[in-house]
Amino acid sequence: MTDYFELYDLPLSFNPDAALVKKKFYELSRLYHPDRFIQAGNAQQQEALRMAALNNAAYKTLTNSDATMAYILKQQGLMEEEQKYSLPASFLGEMMDLNELVSEYETDPHNSALRDDAENSIEAELKAWQMSVDALLKTADGKATEKTLLTKVKDYYFRRKYLLRIKERIATFAAPE
Repeated sequence: MTDYFELYDLPLSFNPDAALVKKKFYELSRLYHPDRFIQAGNAQQQEALRMAALNNAAYKTLTNSDATMAYILKQQGLMEEEQKYSLPASFLGEMMDLNELVSEYETDPHNSALRDDAENSIEAELKAWQMSVDALLKTADGKATEKTLLTKVKDYYFRRKYLLRIKERIATFAAPE
């Protein structure tokens, strides 16, 4: 796996500097654009295509906070593709009321009060998650190789995925018929 931070000459960070990421993306896009290699040999063309694709993948990852978080966890050997993760029972217990509310809404999707309650509850959970994870990531930046911190980041990552799945359930039933 190529190191996107190394490719972009950036320090390992959960919050890479957006302006620097964009600047490096455009710089590498100009350098490796396939049109520049039309007259080159097949090997050079293939390398330019590989580097252009790598540049696009790096940009897509480093401009999305969830993707950056997952990428760092994978780079540090703490997460695998499509990994199943067991969330703590305490968190799942806290989510029980929210899941029940969403289930009620699913049985009565025309009840706007249930929809509003479900949407407000999930947004409150996501906001609380964001505040917690922001503080953790500020601590983790510069120490993004410390396993203890990364284990906490991993837990937050999977909590967010869980919350977003609940949000998707609400959105599925909130869609106009």
